[in-house]
Amino acid sequence: MLFLGFSAGIPILLIFSTLGLWLNEAGVIKSTITYFSWAALGYSFKFVWAPLVDRLPLPFLTKTLGRRRAWMLVSQLSIIGAILLMSSIDPKVNIDSLNVMAYGAVLLGFSSATQDIVIDAYRIESADRQMQSMLSATYIAGYRIGMLVAGAGGLFIASYLGSTKALYSYEAWSGAYMVMAAVMLIGVATTLIISEPQSKHTEARYTTQDYVQFFLLFLSVIATFILIFIVTADLVDTVKQALSEVFNNKHLAGFIVGVLQMAFALLGAYMVAKGMIMFNVVNQAMVDGTYINPIKDFFERYGMGVAVLLLAVIGLYRVSDIVLGVIANIFYQDIGFTKVEIATVAKTFGLLMTIAGGFIGGVMALRMGVFKVLFLGALLSALTNLLFIVLANVGHDITWLYITISMDNLSAGLAGAAFIAFLSSLTNVKFTAVQYAVFSSLMTLLPKIFGGYSGTLVEQFGYSEFFVITTLIGVPVLWLVYKIKPYIK
Repeated sequence: MLFLGFSAGIPILLIFSTLGLWLNEAGVIKSTITYFSWAALGYSFKFVWAPLVDRLPLPFLTKTLGRRRAWMLVSQLSIIGAILLMSSIDPKVNIDSLNVMAYGAVLLGFSSATQDIVIDAYRIESADRQMQSMLSATYIAGYRIGMLVAGAGGLFIASYLGSTKALYSYEAWSGAYMVMAAVMLIGVATTLIISEPQSKHTEARYTTQDYVQFFLLFLSVIATFILIFIVTADLVDTVKQALSEVFNNKHLAGFIVGVLQMAFALLGAYMVAKGMIMFNVVNQAMVDGTYINPIKDFFERYGMGVAVLLLAVIGLYRVSDIVLGVIANIFYQDIGFTKVEIATVAKTFGLLMTIAGGFIGGVMALRMGVFKVLFLGALLSALTNLLFIVLANVGHDITWLYITISMDNLSAGLAGAAFIAFLSSLTNVKFTAVQYAVFSSLMTLLPKIFGGYSGTLVEQFGYSEFFVITTLIGVPVLWLVYKIKPYIK
């Protein structure tokens, strides 16, 4: 789990903070930079294709490696391809190159989310529930080390190769991303070495035709979703301009139109799927077993009211952390810290604090129970955001950077270990991959959507006011966590 966590931790910062600094040095405006965080929404919609990963055998690989390892290998090779694609693009050239960079980031997010689906299922199937807290802590340690390599390592390499905010160098950033692609080979080696976990449930047997039809259903749904976005693009621009005049706020208009376009695309995709099932284009029993039964099982076990409450906690628990984290590195650079200082303090020292918090959280969860650590983590995650206000006022002060990073990362690690153990306890081993994918997708969906507007909020209000907002949005989470206390195992 340590090495699999490392493999999972490499890609995420190559979409978030490391990519953010690259784009910032290339002269891309902040609002556009934080929109790039939406490329990681693949993590938040991975429940859509998690059943495909769970059910669909891969030719040759599944028989050779097993169900989990086969998908693990394919996703890791796809991650390497996406990183190499991004390394070949200079975002400063023109808007077309920035668009290609965005496509590469989306591919990286999709591939990395797929790897997460398989690793989560592998972790849960490899050990009993009593071991999940410590197993999660070990996974998080590996994950954070991977983030250190992609974060601090990427910044050190780009800086060593000669790129600065004053003197941008595409070759430096390209070289850094190429090194990250090579580092992913550690994950590939781990996949080839480990053994396949013993499945705890029997699989229904389907024909090759069933699998092909199921795959066509998935492709049809995705194609419909994308097509609706393309077809409605001109209409969306027109409506956005009209609403901008009505509200006198182009950002609010863009948010409203974006939500409506997303809802319309989701509705269209659902109608296509429903039609294909009605006309027996796909095996109804297979769809039920893949999508319907895992969701139905969760609501039957907890009841509608409790299930909705649990999902609310999952969806909002990380909101303070993620919304602030999207723009953190850009904030450090804007107040005068160099890439080397950010890599040394925010990434390297911050990693140690996060790992320490993760193991403290794992041990506390075993001895005190998950609820107390979950509540403490939510409280600290909100309060430590206030330290960034102090940092914004004092400016380039390395001592305050150490204080802020140590408190913020320690609380994040503590909360993370308890939260992953909490999510794992909600799953039924019969539907491991799908249920955990739904939970972990929901965990980041709203925070990442809000996080995409971090740059816009900073441009509108300034950094100090933005940090106050990230603290306040964490307050309702405390009440939600308290309400689920009777249902935490």
